[in-house]
Amino acid sequence: MFAAQADCVFLGSQLSGLCLAPVALQQTLVVVGVLNVVVLLSSLLGDITQKGYEKKRAKLLASYIPHLPSKINSSSAFFSCTLLTVHVASVKYMSLFHFMFRDIHTEAVQAALAKHKEEKMALPMPTKRRSAFVQSPIDTCTPPDTSSASEDEGSLRRKAALSAVLAQNLQSPDYWINRSVQSSSTSSSASSTLSHGEPKTQPQPQLQPAISLLADVLAHTRIENSVPPDVTSSTPQERGSRVDLPPAVRGMSRGQSRSSMLDTADGVPVNSRVSTKIQQLLNTLKRPKRPPLSEFFLDDSEEIVEVPQPDPNTPKPEGRQIIPVKGEPLGVVSNWPPALQAALARWGATQAKSPALTALDITGKPLYTLTYGKLWSRSLKLAYTLLNKLGTKTEPVLQPGDRVALVYPNSDPGMFWVAFYGCLLAEVIPVPIEVPLSRQDAGSQQIGFLLGSCGVSLALTSEVCLKGLPKTPNGEIIQFKGWPRMKWVVTDTKYLTKPSKDWQPHIPTANTDTAYIEYKATKEGTVMGVAVSKISMLTHCQALTQACNYCEGETLVNVLDCKKDMGLWHGVLTSVMNRIHTIAVPYAVMKACPMSWVQRVHVHKARVALVKCRDLHWAMMAHKDQRDINLSSIRMLIVADGANPWSVSSCDAFLNVFQSHGLKPEVICPCATSPEALTVAIRRPGARGAPLPARAILSMGGLSHGVIRVNTEDKNSALTVQDVGHIMPGALMCIVKPDGPPQLCKTDEIGEIVINSRAGGTMYYGLPGVTKNTFEVIPVNQAGAPIAEIPFSRTGLLGFVGPGSLVFVVGKIEGLLTVSGRRHNADDLVATALAVEPVKTVYRGRIAVFSVTVFYDERIVIVAEQRPDASEEDSFQWMSRVLQAIDSIHQVGLYCLALVPANTLPKTPLGGIHICETKQNFLEGNLHPCNILMCPHTCVTNMPKPRQKQPVDVGPASMLVGNLVAGKRIAQATGRELGVVEDQDLIRKHQFLSEALQWRAQTDPDHVLYVLLNAKGVAVCTATCAQLHKRAEKITATLMERGGLNTGDNVVLLYPPGIDLIAAFYGCLYAGVIPVTVRPPHPQNLAATLPTVRMIIDVSKAACILTTQPLMRILRSREAAASVNVKTWPTIIDTDDLPRKRPPHIYKPPTAEMLAYLDFSVSTTGMLTGVKMSHAAVSTLCRSIKLQCELYSSRQIAICLDPYCGLGFVLWCLSSVYSGHQSILIPPLELESSLPVWLSTLSQYKIRDTFCSYSVMELCTKGLGTQTEMLKARGLNLSCVRSCVVVAEERPRLALTQSFSKLFKDLGLSPRAVSTAFGSRVNLAIGLQGTAGPDPSTVYVDMKSLRHDRVRLVERGAPQSLPLMESGTILPGVRVIIVNPETRGPLGDSHLGEIWVNSPHSASGYYTIYGEESLQADHFNTRLSFGEPHTLWARTGYLGFIKRTDLLDASGDRHDALFVVGSLDETLELRGLRYHPIDIETSVSRAHRSIAESAVFTWTNLLVVVAELSGSEQEALDLVPLVTNVVLEEHHLIVGVVVIVDPGVIPINSRGEKQRMHLRDSFLADQLDPIYVAYNM
Repeated sequence: MFAAQADCVFLGSQLSGLCLAPVALQQTLVVVGVLNVVVLLSSLLGDITQKGYEKKRAKLLASYIPHLPSKINSSSAFFSCTLLTVHVASVKYMSLFHFMFRDIHTEAVQAALAKHKEEKMALPMPTKRRSAFVQSPIDTCTPPDTSSASEDEGSLRRKAALSAVLAQNLQSPDYWINRSVQSSSTSSSASSTLSHGEPKTQPQPQLQPAISLLADVLAHTRIENSVPPDVTSSTPQERGSRVDLPPAVRGMSRGQSRSSMLDTADGVPVNSRVSTKIQQLLNTLKRPKRPPLSEFFLDDSEEIVEVPQPDPNTPKPEGRQIIPVKGEPLGVVSNWPPALQAALARWGATQAKSPALTALDITGKPLYTLTYGKLWSRSLKLAYTLLNKLGTKTEPVLQPGDRVALVYPNSDPGMFWVAFYGCLLAEVIPVPIEVPLSRQDAGSQQIGFLLGSCGVSLALTSEVCLKGLPKTPNGEIIQFKGWPRMKWVVTDTKYLTKPSKDWQPHIPTANTDTAYIEYKATKEGTVMGVAVSKISMLTHCQALTQACNYCEGETLVNVLDCKKDMGLWHGVLTSVMNRIHTIAVPYAVMKACPMSWVQRVHVHKARVALVKCRDLHWAMMAHKDQRDINLSSIRMLIVADGANPWSVSSCDAFLNVFQSHGLKPEVICPCATSPEALTVAIRRPGARGAPLPARAILSMGGLSHGVIRVNTEDKNSALTVQDVGHIMPGALMCIVKPDGPPQLCKTDEIGEIVINSRAGGTMYYGLPGVTKNTFEVIPVNQAGAPIAEIPFSRTGLLGFVGPGSLVFVVGKIEGLLTVSGRRHNADDLVATALAVEPVKTVYRGRIAVFSVTVFYDERIVIVAEQRPDASEEDSFQWMSRVLQAIDSIHQVGLYCLALVPANTLPKTPLGGIHICETKQNFLEGNLHPCNILMCPHTCVTNMPKPRQKQPVDVGPASMLVGNLVAGKRIAQATGRELGVVEDQDLIRKHQFLSEALQWRAQTDPDHVLYVLLNAKGVAVCTATCAQLHKRAEKITATLMERGGLNTGDNVVLLYPPGIDLIAAFYGCLYAGVIPVTVRPPHPQNLAATLPTVRMIIDVSKAACILTTQPLMRILRSREAAASVNVKTWPTIIDTDDLPRKRPPHIYKPPTAEMLAYLDFSVSTTGMLTGVKMSHAAVSTLCRSIKLQCELYSSRQIAICLDPYCGLGFVLWCLSSVYSGHQSILIPPLELESSLPVWLSTLSQYKIRDTFCSYSVMELCTKGLGTQTEMLKARGLNLSCVRSCVVVAEERPRLALTQSFSKLFKDLGLSPRAVSTAFGSRVNLAIGLQGTAGPDPSTVYVDMKSLRHDRVRLVERGAPQSLPLMESGTILPGVRVIIVNPETRGPLGDSHLGEIWVNSPHSASGYYTIYGEESLQADHFNTRLSFGEPHTLWARTGYLGFIKRTDLLDASGDRHDALFVVGSLDETLELRGLRYHPIDIETSVSRAHRSIAESAVFTWTNLLVVVAELSGSEQEALDLVPLVTNVVLEEHHLIVGVVVIVDPGVIPINSRGEKQRMHLRDSFLADQLDPIYVAYNM
């Protein structure tokens, strides 16, 4: 049958001398390795005295246990179940062997795990806030149902393999991590003092010098904006002191202060804690990935994914093509009935007193017995009622052939039997389904799909069940999610009508019409109905009768669900055909009394029992209470899930325990079934004393490649499978490839079993398309020719045919996880996970394994329910070890391992886990784990190759010529001309702003320049030209009197947004001193805001501070003294109550190149920079804005901006004095107390032009988006607004501006009104959407190209496309050019480069204490390396490109649009590519509804994502996998650390820009108080 190589898989059935089953030998090999087996065998074959046994045992365990106890622990003889199946002639030998093996095995596993405990891995444990520990409520702490398909089959055998793996791998120094940062016990146990009472003092392990250096640096210095040290390659330096590795302090409650936390951490500076964890993580990343990544990235390849090269050592099938296998012929028996109903009619008439069904109560005692007479008469009544009593004679509700749902609980099999046979007699089609428990039942929607596809509108149920269904308040049954509208009919006997004398049911001979529909759930969760025809049903009963040799009058105990599968086929259909007495043991009874089915077998002397491995396991666990059980009556113990490879150990263990109770080894009959093909194969009972069938011990590595190989090399990764007997009588079987065309497999190849039989399902009801692919498969040979014209049905089972045509099943298609082309079985992974340590962390039967598609491959996810008493440390250790075990045994990396609180995974009606719903919850972020471990670094091996930048051999001139040859113009854009000022009067007023104000005060003294509004929209202060001038004069007089200042000294203006600030500014100009505007500290947050104020005062060397009285008090307060030294402030002058004095003279600068003011700002990268603005630059800038926005005296503009730096300051303080227009000032802070104030001002004053910041726009979008109807009713109208300009120094936030436009469209806001301005430190205003230019244009660029510093324009909606909006029209007098930042040569149109600007209003340089000319020259006075060598340019530090559009500008030329991509300083260099944080953050914010805001930064080579959680804290851990997924999918990056924080933690500056570097510093200093920190392995 097999090729030579495959033949050796199956071992002979006996060994000479001792009749030891080969599997025992092989499985012993699995546990202890070849050498030790020799020892064990010699002990078996020779010296088997107690003393000899102990000697051998000590030798065997020497590698694990240093000192062995001399006595054998006798209690361990009862420990759990053994792995071995032995067929031994002598029972004495057998029990001794079991005893010895079991004792050695459990000790070896425990010893290996103990050893593992000593060498715990230094994986950084996740950091969790105390309140984020999920405490299960009391009612959920009851242990959940532990039944699930895979239970703990094989976990014991797997433990043996694991113990060896863990022992072996933990000795190798580089297994998971670099041992250099290894602690003798994990740091978190020392740190659990906060959460677990008394502190445990433990010696702190020492750090390596390199890391101690790092921790030192982090503990004592603020990280400046320099390149972070790459700690993965830092060299050790000599240091005097060593720093202890700090414990991971967890569980800090909100109320605890930082100081108390510092005390608890054994005096170690806590702020180095996060960095050491990152260090540990970096070390874990040093482990080489599998397969190794290629070194080089060809960026013009359209292929993103790294395709692993095929491994030449991959095993390939070598056998010949399989020959179809025929079952024995289906015998013809003279008295077989023509239809199943006919059999019931016959027994009902001739054997009316014969028992058909006994049902049990919850205690396992018989409740009632239904005789064949009663079953027949009640079914007859129901059939009559269904056909004649529902509806009227002319319009019956049911016609023969209609589908009817059967909704009965398992605990009431009698009602179900009557309903099923009643439907058959009425010739309607029963569709048995589970009882729905709530509207949101797991899988309820899919059951709705089944009912819809089958056209079901009527449901039969019992009175008790109907009462238990969820109801609406007025007593009607609720509409279940996804269900069609249903009519409910109660079938209790009292509601049925006796048929009239002349009525007889129509019982035709079985034909191809559908008899019943059985539901089946697919891997994706869809529920479909498999239709079984009348002839299939009858033939299947006949085949089962022949295969199982059923006799009339036998007794059968059925523990399975009688509504479907084996429980229905044997326990309801075949039993009636053969007049068998069925004893139904429902799931509820099994939960209360696990031994109930064994007791029923004993009491009724049952001949056949129908069970699952779960029932064997439960009975075995509970058997100690039962002494007088006798199972010798059983001739067939049918194991329904015997096809699961892990059933072997349950069968063996059950036999081992109950053989002494009369159970015969040959009666255990595993079988293989499928909803489509019904019974596929079943083992027939063997003859007494004959050898048991052989078993196959297969290599898991081979299985993952789909081939059968005997396990010779790695004894840990062996899979032992038992046969499931021969195929059913009358059937024909083939093995075909599971994917692609149904090609026949080779003899040593694993494939899908397909069956041709009259006794199988016929179709998926109502789904012809899917039916064709499953029920009408025609296998083909290697040449592609069909082997026959007969159709086969796919069974969904993976297996092969062994010697003697025995069928072996190794898994199911629905449990198949295909990762990187290799196949893994979900049940195998569950068994491995369960074998890790004595499972005290999770519940045995509550583990779900599934795969999710992330980044072009399947990724394996394991979710388990954690016990309420499991500590954080235990859980983390268990998870780390499961990862390691699966990695070793299955050679596959886990993507995610999550633990959820007890009883929270969605259940199937019979208590298993609803895998599909669990997967759905995982992907939607509704799983709410209490612990999670992500390992993308080890399992994502198909990442693109990192890019290595090529040395630029091409000079800038060549690039320029290349562009010209290619027909591309140089990328530059110019604003219109500034024009020449004619009027002498105007020249004077335009030269200096101070003169402009004096001129206005004389010529138009009562013209109102400024109106300041409060939160209610009321003008609290106004300033005419004369008032402003006089107030400025008072301030000048005071400065001259009290300040003791010299001309050119710097004066800090510390004011809230308002007119005082403007007056103080002009007062300084009048006095000849240089104003520096500074945002005042926040009174509620002095610790964070005051140091910045102090820093600007110090850096600017201010000689004096002008401020208000309240702020002066704050500066000198005790609270301020806690943050800064308040004794060293410069002179502080409050300007609230000034005497009416005029200065003796007003200063006039000798030249326009003199300094007017300093503009200080903190950039997003955390750099504090001050730039110098000359009088000439100020005048030109104001003139430029006046021309662009057409500003003049009769105009009004509204400003809702912070007035401290950049264009915001210019518009607030300077522009009105220059142009004479009226500015309505709305401090952004006022929006916090009254959101609509800005919009209602626009409406009330009919403003045409308004300026705001992104933070203002975001506040309005989020806060007023739902209130547009109310605002409209109040009369708010924005149709007057012609331009609404967002002032920013960043890429336009298109999503926000579009949302704003759409939301307020109903209030009359024109979609064309919203635009953005662009400025930078070197030039405060480069682009600003004016009145004359074309509307801002939008383009879509390819994000992949952007990462390679290229621009590729794509169509809207293209994958990986990024929309970019033009950053305003270039201002008059401004020239912009795009330059390669490395070669400094100009670039062509639509090329990405740095934006350089040439303009008369550029700043004159940085204001620095030491006057760093080189930096200044580099940024402010730079020349192109080729092209225009004499023009001086200023470098903005922003990347962007210019695109010539088809729109026309004011002069009639084609418009050149400037697109800003992002700041060069902010870009992240990862894998040789350039990423913009905003792109990653946009993806992250989309990942889950509860992510309010996010920010990313890098630390060494790790990407850190910080996400603000707006939902409840139990959602915190849901975000970790979703964030990891989305960044991997959309940006091809692996996230190193995910930090979940509270809303408002990410620092944002006045312009609404994220301060990512501040965030990074806070993270590294552990000042974020995160809800959760996940370190992705």
